[in-house]
Amino acid sequence: MNPDMIELAFLGTGGAFSLAERDNAALLMRAGGTTLLVDAPGAAVQKIQRLGFLPSDVGAILVTHIHADHVYGLPSIFHSLMLRSGRIRVYGSEETVNFCGRLLDLYGLRDPKYKTRAELRAVPPDRAFRIEGFGEVRPLAVRHHSSSLAFLFQPEAGGTFLISGDTAADPTLFARAGAVRALCHDASAPARFFEQYPALYALHTSSLQMGRLAAEADVETLVPIHFFGEVEFDLSEIEAEIRAGYAGRLIVPRDFDKVEL
Repeated sequence: MNPDMIELAFLGTGGAFSLAERDNAALLMRAGGTTLLVDAPGAAVQKIQRLGFLPSDVGAILVTHIHADHVYGLPSIFHSLMLRSGRIRVYGSEETVNFCGRLLDLYGLRDPKYKTRAELRAVPPDRAFRIEGFGEVRPLAVRHHSSSLAFLFQPEAGGTFLISGDTAADPTLFARAGAVRALCHDASAPARFFEQYPALYALHTSSLQMGRLAAEADVETLVPIHFFGEVEFDLSEIEAEIRAGYAGRLIVPRDFDKVEL
């Protein structure tokens, strides 16, 4: 891996409804020798290993919000590390980390016999914190759920990266992404499904919206994610809609892909 790059490894690229070829969205990120996980859906332990890592490599977990497909695998991570001394910091909004604490306590996973400790860190919007290797990380409020945050990374090696989590289309967020190396953003489905189910516009972003807003913001590299499984479409349709408005570098990932940014 180039030490000046961020490596992304996709545990999953889908929405709440998993398919045989596409599971709930989650990312492993590596920079400056540090590995962190963004969101923790099911089977995270097995998928981390399939990607060539160990659960003990994860030093931090960032949870974008408390919907089940983003957090229900968290207990299995700590359970798998019960015999290994260490700590994992779990970051999210106050609502998110409070929920994560209750979830871990439901299984007794903060009892002394569990040797890997969860350190819960509430991070308010627009108040930056630091993660070794990733430099400054700035949480940003997004329109999806009361607990939702996006995360803007500014690694010490240079080059910035923004992951939106689930979010409705927001020109303000894309404007902030205009100065970053790459944007990983919700592109849940083609626009025809949003037209059929208009309530989606308040929660998610269509691939057509994503392409247009990314072009307006002059985003350098675009990575769509969180593809719905409840409705039928091919990823080529996602790509075509984004390309209708956006001419920059486009990476349409599949589960277990690895990319450098």
